[in-house]
Order: sequence, then C-alpha cells, then structure tokens
Amino acid sequence: MSSKKRSAESTAAASSDPTSPKRPHLQSSSTASATNNGADEPEFEDPWEDEIESDGEFGEVVIAEDSSDDDEDEGDDGEESDAMAVDTEEPRKKKGKSKRNGVTVLADDEDGNEELEERVYLPGQEIGPDEVLVVDNSAYEMLHAMSVEWPCLSFDVLRDGLGEDRRTFPMTSFLAAGSQADSPKANRLYLMKLSHLHRTKRDRGPDDEPDSDSDADSDEGLDEDPVLEHRAVPHEMGGVNRVRAAPGEHVVATWSDSGSVMVWDVADQVAALEKPGTEARAAKDVKPMYTVKQHKGVEGFAMDWSRVAKGKLITGDVSSKIYLTSRTPTSYTTDSTPFAGHSSSVEDVQWSPSESTVFASCSSDRTIRVWDTRAPKKPQVTLTNAHPQDVNVISWSKSVDYLLASGGDEGGLAVWDLRVVAASASSKAGSRPDPAATFKWHKAPITSVEWHPTEGSVLVASGADDQVTVWDLSVERDPEEEREVTGRTGKEALGVEVPPQLMFVHQGQSNVKEIHWHPQLPGVIVSTAYDGFNIFKTINT
Repeated sequence: MSSKKRSAESTAAASSDPTSPKRPHLQSSSTASATNNGADEPEFEDPWEDEIESDGEFGEVVIAEDSSDDDEDEGDDGEESDAMAVDTEEPRKKKGKSKRNGVTVLADDEDGNEELEERVYLPGQEIGPDEVLVVDNSAYEMLHAMSVEWPCLSFDVLRDGLGEDRRTFPMTSFLAAGSQADSPKANRLYLMKLSHLHRTKRDRGPDDEPDSDSDADSDEGLDEDPVLEHRAVPHEMGGVNRVRAAPGEHVVATWSDSGSVMVWDVADQVAALEKPGTEARAAKDVKPMYTVKQHKGVEGFAMDWSRVAKGKLITGDVSSKIYLTSRTPTSYTTDSTPFAGHSSSVEDVQWSPSESTVFASCSSDRTIRVWDTRAPKKPQVTLTNAHPQDVNVISWSKSVDYLLASGGDEGGLAVWDLRVVAASASSKAGSRPDPAATFKWHKAPITSVEWHPTEGSVLVASGADDQVTVWDLSVERDPEEEREVTGRTGKEALGVEVPPQLMFVHQGQSNVKEIHWHPQLPGVIVSTAYDGFNIFKTINT
C-alpha cells in the first residue's frame, strides 16, 4: 500500500462518510463528563457505559477475549486469548449479563424453551444470519472508546509527570492527535487528557465470586464519570498524516498532506490540561516554531524523533527522500542533503534505540535500509525483498536493540535480527537472510506495528482488516496439551488456524490506522481508526 493511496483513503473517509462523527466524544463504561477548553471547538461528549448496551453505538462491536476458562491460566502457557460474546438480536434485549469466555447464542433446550449458550468466535469463522457479535467485558481490564470531530489517523502518547509503571485504576493518559477534515482550515492538532479511566466492570452471574480481592475492590466506583479534556490548535496547513511527540518534552511534529513538516511547542496547552486554571496561549496564537521546507511540497508519512540524541527528527516523503532535522540553540535546522537510496515512497522511519546516529527506513520498493547520519549518501545495510509487497511500517525494539519488526501490504509481519542482516550484507554472497520470525494472520495490509516498551518478545500490530493483534514471540505450540484440553489440535479444534504466538485479537473499529503502547501504563494500548479511538488493557497484557 503506497502512502499516496492511504492519503486518498483518509480524505475520502473524512469528507464523504455519512456516518463519520462530527462531534468528538468519549464512550465506554459509564456516562462521562467532558470539558472543552477551546471556545471555538466542538465539545467532547462522553456517553460512556459500563455494560455496552445492544442498541448503543457499540451494539455490534467485535472484540476478542481470552478463550480460557476461569480456572485456567492460558495466558502463561501460550493459548490464544480471543473468545467473543455473540448473541441474536432478540436475546440482546434481555440477556442482562453475559457469561465469560464465549459467545452467547440463542438456542432451544430439551423442552423447547429458548436459552442462551456460549461458543468461541475467532476472525474467519462463520457467523449465523441472526447472530450479532458483542463485546465480552471479561476479556478486558479496561476498555474505552472515543469518537472525534474528524478522523484522526495518527496520534502519539504524551509522557506526563504522574509517574512510571502506573498500574492502579482509575488511570490518566495524555495524547496528541491530528485530524483529517474535509477542508484544510478545519484541521486541528488535538492535545487531550483522558482521566478517570476506570476498570471495566466484569460480567458475572449472580452466583459468581470475584476472581480476587483486588477484583472485588475494583468494582467500586465503576460508574463514576471518566473525563476528557482537550486543547485544539488550528492546523490550517492541511490534514495531518503523522504526529510524533519528542521524547521527554512537550514538542510535537506533524506531517501535513500539503507537504510540510512542522514542529510545535505545546507546553502551554499540556500544562493547562495538567493543572486546571493554568493560563495558556489562545489557540489562534499557537504557530509552528519551525517548518521543514526541504521536502518542497511533497507529502509524506515517515517521521520519528530520536530517543538517544535529543532534538533529532528524521522525515521521509513519497518521492523517496529522507531529511534530518536537528535542534540548534535557538531553533532547528534541516540538512540540505537528503538520504537517497530508496526508489519509491518512504513509508516509515525508526531511530535506533541505542545509537545516536543510526536509523532505519522502509519503502514501497519492498526494502528496509539502515542508515548512519554521518554518511547520508549510502545506506549501511539494505534488506531487499523484505516483503513480497510494499513495506508499510517498521518498529525497532526498545529492549532488544537488534530486533526490528516490519509489516507489509500483503498482511504479513516479520521480525528481523539485524545482526544476521548486517552479516549477510557484508558477506560475498549478499543473499537475503531469513527473518527471525514471520506471522500471517491479517487479511489486509498491516497499518501499524510496535514493540512492547519493556517486554522484548511482545508486539502489537494493526491491519486494514479491522483487527488489532497482540503477539508473543516466546510462545511455542504444544499439540499434546491442546489435544488434552480440547480433544483436538490446531485448525480442527477452532475451525481456523491460529498461530500460537497470537495472544489477543481486538476488533470493533473500522479501518485501524495506528496503534501505540502507553509507555507509563503497563499493558495499555491505544488505537485510532476512521471511527475514533480505543484505549484498552486486556486481561493478558
């Protein structure tokens, strides 16, 4: 999938989809309040609900959950977490509480009376004509959804000063996102604070006991209102293709579909969200502190800030050019010489997590290249035919610095050991090395991939098939255990072939474009799609 094609899809979704929401609001597990700090901005509304009702906006949401029983810990031994709740239109109105770990289906008992039974659902399985997929809250520690004024197809998590490794509820998260509106002047750069994010209420029967004392305690306050506050900065230069926040500071870069890369100082806006009553510049007075002009009006999507060299920004465009921007004592400056080597659109770039001068790029020319900023004329390593089609996204592991993950237009995921790639490139044979791992589950192009911030074997990916998937490379299939538990193995047990490394499948959004782990909330994932955001934590992350 080329960047130009994705851009066209984004514009179409923003301008012609009659179901696209025009007012941003949050939705989840209780009715929430909202605070709008921009006088000229639409108000964020928050109809959150603890139990997702059948007739609400989430009535037909599809979200996978743990397929294990309550007394089994399959997250540890590698079994997949992807059961669903499914019921028919009629029982949806009367089902009350849904059972854990399954799909609720209307059926007749031996006496001919209607009753609800369960079965597991996995993407790829057939669904009956009268069945409807509904979320099973027991698959999640937390699940919230947020609709926006216009589709925000890129975002980033803003680090806050509330502390690291925060595991208690309610949670708070800060995000930066950019819109894809129907006209350039309608676009906004959003700075958002999502607070009072409570644990999702577990579906339990009247005779069920809490799984633990912590579960019992966490049920208190579930009906309290989550709160969404935001500041909106005009982004009249066009729709926002990509948003990236500089690590450790409130500086945000945006890639505009008009071909400009802009750097914004959003410290005032974030401070106003962190501390109510803090004065900030009026939205109309917030202007870019720097604009990269070297791309000369050519749009792009590839952009990343270095986590090692503060103030270093790398950007790539659809004409195959990559430019380095660096902070100066007073502003920023962009090198005039591009990194030239790709023969087609640069789809993604990633800085090395450990080296200040090294970054990787991927392209629709099907290659992945590793560069050194001290030698821009030639890549240090070129991995040809990394995917059979365009290489859309890459992610460099922050905890295992020789692992790079990639996702392609064919729907495949690959994990590369860069030590092997470099050794192969320097050998006389120069043949393409095999990836350390490959996964083929998604049925459409991979749109985003990201390694877990601290777990070296875990990553999350999203695809144009409306799925967000969580993977653990350390898991191996145990056919004997599968047969012992289910009486069958693999495809014969589930109807579809499920990779043992696939730990969770999250669905319910339309055309997911980007996902990120929250670096300060362990296990929390944020995803954005044409129809808004999800922020969630599964029971096995």
